[in-house]
Amino acid sequence: MPARRDFLQARHQGEKALSRGLVIQATRRNRDDWRVGLTASKKIGNAVCRNRARRRMRALARLHLAPLARPGVDYVLIARHDTRSCDWQDLVTGLQKAIGYLHHKLPASPTVTSR
Repeated sequence: MPARRDFLQARHQGEKALSRGLVIQATRRNRDDWRVGLTASKKIGNAVCRNRARRRMRALARLHLAPLARPGVDYVLIARHDTRSCDWQDLVTGLQKAIGYLHHKLPASPTVTSR
């Protein structure tokens, strides 16, 4: 999800869930695939800290989000201050619970937005 407008749409029109080490946003769209975006702001720390947080989120998405992801949904994983240092199993458990919550909260069918 490279475009900034997609991140903003997830923030303004989507649902949000908090978990240990992550904020997860999700929004529906009119496509058959799912996408994931990663964000680690300067609040997380210097470049080394942000890169470590992004590597952990990328691995989390590849190993644990991919089997749970639904077609037609954009997911945004936002790093928190403890993303780079918290226990891996806590991240996995938090992600799984948050995804379940988001899937419950998202509308059943994609909404058509006018531009």
